[in-house]
Amino acid sequence: MDFGKNSRAMDDEHKVKSFEVPGCQSQTWLVPHFVEDKIYFTADSDALISKGMVSIIADVYSGARAQDIKEFDQDEFKILKLDTLLTPGRNNGVHSMLKKVKFYSRKNADNPKSNEAA
Repeated sequence: MDFGKNSRAMDDEHKVKSFEVPGCQSQTWLVPHFVEDKIYFTADSDALISKGMVSIIADVYSGARAQDIKEFDQDEFKILKLDTLLTPGRNNGVHSMLKKVKFYSRKNADNPKSNEAA
């Protein structure tokens, strides 16, 4: 929760459906910013716990190459045992956040010229 408290709020112009993370218990947004072959993320949520989790995910993946994210096996996160720390609903939300990161990376790796301006 502290991570969520200390993260910056996102501009309202980015709080749109196309950046919303489906499957979260609260409204959560994950916005990609493409710089050459790397992706940087900004994130926000209406709920403090979700905001903390999506901010951590954004920080972990920001600055990575789209191809590296695309190839990364997200099952590696199972070592963190988040399912024992989070409620099933929050755990589903984290899974949805990771899927959204993977979606953006595939989109960029497969066709770098087709990215949404963010």
